[in-house]
Amino acid sequence: MHGLLPALRRGFNKWIGWRRLGIATSVCIIAFAVTTLVRTLKGIDTGVILTALTEIPRGSIGLAAICVFFAFCTLTFYDFFALRTIGKKHVPYRIAALSSFTSYSIGHNIGATVFTGGAIRFRIYSDYGLNAIDVAKICFLSGLTFWLGNIFVLSIGMAIHPDAASAMDQLPSSINRLIALGGLASIGSYLVWLCMGEKRRELGQKGWKVVLPSTPLTLVQILIGVVDLGFCATAMYLLMPANPPIDFMSLAVVFILATLLGFASHAPGSIGVFDAAMLLALPEFGREQLLATLLVFRLLYFVIPFGLAISIMGARELWMNVVAPWQERRRLADACAQANLPQQVAAMERERTLRQAGKR
Repeated sequence: MHGLLPALRRGFNKWIGWRRLGIATSVCIIAFAVTTLVRTLKGIDTGVILTALTEIPRGSIGLAAICVFFAFCTLTFYDFFALRTIGKKHVPYRIAALSSFTSYSIGHNIGATVFTGGAIRFRIYSDYGLNAIDVAKICFLSGLTFWLGNIFVLSIGMAIHPDAASAMDQLPSSINRLIALGGLASIGSYLVWLCMGEKRRELGQKGWKVVLPSTPLTLVQILIGVVDLGFCATAMYLLMPANPPIDFMSLAVVFILATLLGFASHAPGSIGVFDAAMLLALPEFGREQLLATLLVFRLLYFVIPFGLAISIMGARELWMNVVAPWQERRRLADACAQANLPQQVAAMERERTLRQAGKR
């Protein structure tokens, strides 16, 4: 028995591996979501969708846009919190905000957020002396903020409204409530574990070591994730059709589960996965009306931020690689002209030539 487990582990690492398992899981989620979405969209009347779009109150769209704006403002504290945790206090908030916004918006829309978001973070933070290990720590702590916030809100929501999760995971309400209590217990255990000293909070070895935040700071970390999710869920709630009525907490449970499925799929913009999950979990709403809501939310939360992030990064690269070097060359040229440096250089060159001739 003692030799069986190591052999199974070696066989798993050799023939399967976590990377292949992750890819296979993503493909299965996407395939299932696309199949469900195609089946759900059969018989959809595009004219009804267009009508439903016009029926969404403009005030609700405006308030939802404000909520999305504040959600992205909260998102900027993911990186800022991580930077302060690893001791990189010389990086200002504006750079942390730029990194958080662009890495999330571009990475989540392109897909494979871990790699694309990490590459964008490295491009920005390398100008401030951070290396690849520092960026890996920031990605880890930002991801921890995301998951702690999700688990906390989802556990509370499922404990209060387990039926909302049953519509998606097809499990009995009693099982969903037990899962919710288990999620809350795991967060409580994690907080207690953090109280046992700084040595317990150290993860990694030698070159890669990160010290987890203390218990009070972890509560702040959870709060950041909760506020971010709260604004996002509120934006979706404001766009939902008025009939049939749905309470905020039930919608929040469905929204978070759909978001996590989209995140796990690594599909660009969670396209198909998020939408299929929402349609599957909310059958009481008309499909055309719900699709109209999803289209407006996708525009506010995915498309517009993605366009802004691409524009910001493009402008930054243009400035750093074209405009700034050109301005520096112009400044040096003007300084040389004002100091009459070409004549001085010519005189020095003539003197050097005469000395060489004298040696001959």
